[in-house]
Amino acid sequence: VPFISYLSGLLKTQLLSDDLVAGVEIRCQEKGTCPAACHLCRQAGRETPSPTPVLLEVSRIVPLYSLVQDNVTKEAFKSAMMSSYWCAGKGDVIENWCRCDLTALGKDGLPNCSPLRRPVLRLAPHLEPSSTMVALEWVDVEPLIGYKVSDYVIQHKRVEDLSEAEIYTGEVLSLMDDLFSGLGSSCVVAGRRRGEHPHSMIYSLLFKCLEPDSLYKFTLYAVDSRGSRSDASFVTVRTSCPMVDDSKAEEIADKVYNLYNGYTSGKEQQTAYNTLMEISPPLLYRVQHHYNSHYEKFGDFVWRSEDELGPRKAHLILRRMDRISLFCRSLLRSGFIQSRTESVPYMLCRSDGTRPGGTLWHSSLHETRLACLEKVVTVQRNIYGKSKLR
Repeated sequence: VPFISYLSGLLKTQLLSDDLVAGVEIRCQEKGTCPAACHLCRQAGRETPSPTPVLLEVSRIVPLYSLVQDNVTKEAFKSAMMSSYWCAGKGDVIENWCRCDLTALGKDGLPNCSPLRRPVLRLAPHLEPSSTMVALEWVDVEPLIGYKVSDYVIQHKRVEDLSEAEIYTGEVLSLMDDLFSGLGSSCVVAGRRRGEHPHSMIYSLLFKCLEPDSLYKFTLYAVDSRGSRSDASFVTVRTSCPMVDDSKAEEIADKVYNLYNGYTSGKEQQTAYNTLMEISPPLLYRVQHHYNSHYEKFGDFVWRSEDELGPRKAHLILRRMDRISLFCRSLLRSGFIQSRTESVPYMLCRSDGTRPGGTLWHSSLHETRLACLEKVVTVQRNIYGKSKLR
């Protein structure tokens, strides 16, 4: 008897049915034909060979424990599956948290059957770092079942060398106590929004008062309701070069040339010295660039400054440009520098209430009621090029 006929007979006699096991059915369909040389595929009086049966094809996704028919076994299987998935097999799922076994303790003596995951800090894609601003974000690491994240802690500091010793930790801010409460610095703004998935949250930070052309290190870790800390996540970023008003730089270069030109009185010398000491180092570097571009045939900027102001005052002026990085110096030698202003939206969130003072906070950040507004920040950037942009 062909196998397909055997299965059909079973179905007719109710020995097999579609609801025998939830989520599993038996279907027979054509999956190609046998080679013509195969004599076993041919049946007497039939030209077409029998279709090849497809067994146990899943028609819908269901938990594995629902495939078990015995109620006691099903509950035991369900409990084991939930423990394995949410509690690392070292505890039981109670509502939406893990009750750890007595042996499931970490090095710090705290329960660790639901280990706290490391949040991944990253640059926010909507805002490219500017000379004074950096935007960061991360996806919330609190699971549906398990530990509860009560806070995130962010550290940021300006570093000169990444290999230097970690002695100075920089400024340390609590997302809840400092930023969402509004008690922290106005230079750091925190926000929260929904992620791509229904239960995911994305937290964001906007640092608005950074130093241009500086290397910053940002560190983030999560704190759960048991007092455990996650492993830290790091982002290191250099802010862009300082803003420069190129038209002003050209005007100052012309002014200094006129003061240096011909016989220079003491008053004119002091005016030139004061002008060059009052402007920022990047603008001073740009003034030197314009001066040499237009008037180098009368002597370059360094030589004329030493000649008119004297070596001591000229040195005081010129050494200010030593603070500029080699990268920014190369950009400041561009043919043209133009400024561009753009408006970038960001989220600002504030908590409705405050945490009780002097007590441990055991709730989840998800339970914190936040009032969030979308605001707009103005960001200025320099555009460097060989020719002016239209």
